[in-house]
Amino acid sequence: MKLFILVTRLILGGLFFGHGAQKLFGWFGGYGLDGTGGFFESLGLRPGRQHAMAAGAAEAGGGALLALGLATPAASAAITGVMATAIRTVHQPNGPWVTENGWEYPAVIIATVLAIAETGPGSLSLDAALGTEHSGTGWALAALAAGVGGSAVLLRDWERPAPAPEG
Repeated sequence: MKLFILVTRLILGGLFFGHGAQKLFGWFGGYGLDGTGGFFESLGLRPGRQHAMAAGAAEAGGGALLALGLATPAASAAITGVMATAIRTVHQPNGPWVTENGWEYPAVIIATVLAIAETGPGSLSLDAALGTEHSGTGWALAALAAGVGGSAVLLRDWERPAPAPEG
């Protein structure tokens, strides 16, 4: 049954759904699109509201899919993408340790979702019930490439200065 894969999927997927809902809807003490968009703007992610919407959708959607065990490699790719973006935009300059706001925690999340993609979501999953389960090293590597690649595309203009105001 892969009990601990199920438990991991439910916990991590549920928390990621909630994390995305904080960004999208302001649920669970979140700031919603406007507040999160303002924070993203302060990081140089412009336009901030659109970046907040993309991050929230990837987190909530990827989290829901992961918890359900549905389209597991895609769920892993979505979560990997937002964590790779968080590493690059927030955590990378601080070194590895979470005590210094480093990239340790996002890296553990990436490793976890890729392990789930490799081992599969287990028999108590919608992928298994629908006969659409895809797992293995190739699927995990594809999820890694899609997540990191998607993040790179999203951030391709990130370090450019903000446009000068017209006037």
